[in-house]
Amino acid sequence: MRIVSLLPSTTEILFALGAGDQVVGVTFECDTPAEARERTIVSTTAIPEGLSASDIDAFVSRAMAAGEDLYHLDAGALGGLDADLVVTQDLCAVCAVDVSVVDDALAFLGCRADVLTIDPHTLDEVLASITTLGSATGTAERAAAVVAGLRDRLHAVESAVRAASRPRTLVLEWTDPAFAPGHWVPEMVTRAGGVNTLGTAGEKSVRVTWEAVRQSAPEVIVCAPCGYDLQGSTALARKAIDDGELPDGIPVWAVDANASFARPGPRLVDGVEALAGILHPDTARPPRQDMARRLR
Repeated sequence: MRIVSLLPSTTEILFALGAGDQVVGVTFECDTPAEARERTIVSTTAIPEGLSASDIDAFVSRAMAAGEDLYHLDAGALGGLDADLVVTQDLCAVCAVDVSVVDDALAFLGCRADVLTIDPHTLDEVLASITTLGSATGTAERAAAVVAGLRDRLHAVESAVRAASRPRTLVLEWTDPAFAPGHWVPEMVTRAGGVNTLGTAGEKSVRVTWEAVRQSAPEVIVCAPCGYDLQGSTALARKAIDDGELPDGIPVWAVDANASFARPGPRLVDGVEALAGILHPDTARPPRQDMARRLR
């Protein structure tokens, strides 16, 4: 089977399932595992490099209002790969190539590859997507083992923090402007032993005011801006602190959002474990230094 993965998360899952040798095409963001970088890149972003967080938000807002695509699919590269399966999404036009674009490209090329749409909104749906990919790639047994291992780790976290107090926790999915989390992130907070203060599990992330941030009365703030690694998250969190946007006297952490918060793959469980260490340092393992950093 020849597979094109148009999501960093599904690329990661496919390699975890032992199907990495079947992956022939990926996106410019597919960087885990490192071997994924050796595959043909078939999609790139329309967002210019070097923009600030506020400029990215403005660019995305203008493009969405105009009905413009934020990702470019290289139909020529896609057609040359002779794929049997294309994995894409219909979850977020800001995150990756939309399934409608893929369908149009395949129709134009006369390609008869199967298209598998992965659209998880919750942690359980993320785990279910691993099972789905296992069924589609002949790796169902391996998928079952991966899912069982991830569930065991989630259960271990929940058990470790069950008797602890539950601090009010605000996760910021963007910092300029502020966005409250959606999809699986509020659930990650809950499973890690916190109370999510803004945003709704299973729903889209939403723009909020800094006044709403302050009124939510968080006891811990975690900056996890979508698309940023730990270094980038740290810079944005420091700016929010320096600009006086975050409530005084509240612990502020930056995390590697790309690795363990934004992408719906196996490493979301790493994110839950990191959150538990942030919220409950006395009962849970502290977060790895390459995943999280306390700024105050």
